[in-house]
Amino acid sequence: MAKDRDEIIMERVTIGLNFASQPAWKKFVGVPLIYLPIITTIPFVLVGVFLVRTHLIYVGGMNIRHYRDFVPSWISHRYQWGNQITYSTGVTWYNLRGYKFYWIFNCKLYCPLSVALFRYASYLVEIVENWWCPFTHDRKDTYSEGAIDRSYWHLNLEDKQHLHPEDRDNPIWNDETREEIQKRQKR
Repeated sequence: MAKDRDEIIMERVTIGLNFASQPAWKKFVGVPLIYLPIITTIPFVLVGVFLVRTHLIYVGGMNIRHYRDFVPSWISHRYQWGNQITYSTGVTWYNLRGYKFYWIFNCKLYCPLSVALFRYASYLVEIVENWWCPFTHDRKDTYSEGAIDRSYWHLNLEDKQHLHPEDRDNPIWNDETREEIQKRQKR
């Protein structure tokens, strides 16, 4: 069941209140900076994703989700070419904000594919972290999207016994613990 919007409390970044008051030169320089990651960051992330995924497969990883699992469905976007909104306030013929292709590129391709790529890279790294380093810290519970059946340290009974109980019995990297929790909940 989805929560009501009023129930969701989010810590927000302030940007909309400040945009209009920014000098024109800052906006002129700042807006194109969003496209530099396409050239600089994304190629390296793609290589990193390939290497990490290959590593996981080579050490025995199975059931690893695919990049496409993180990409929103094309038809799930509210706007299509026929109803794509454009920005109209103060737009001249040379201003891209007034053209549908600009918004289709940004809102249906660049943004969702980039967010999906970084989320996928994070997912893969969470699996690596849970496999090699199943040791609790104050952010480890956020790695649950990359949950695994058992960690490297859970393979041998002798090594498993050396783990702190919170590390040994964490359901994020120990499926046996998850099964035990489920059994207790059924009782």
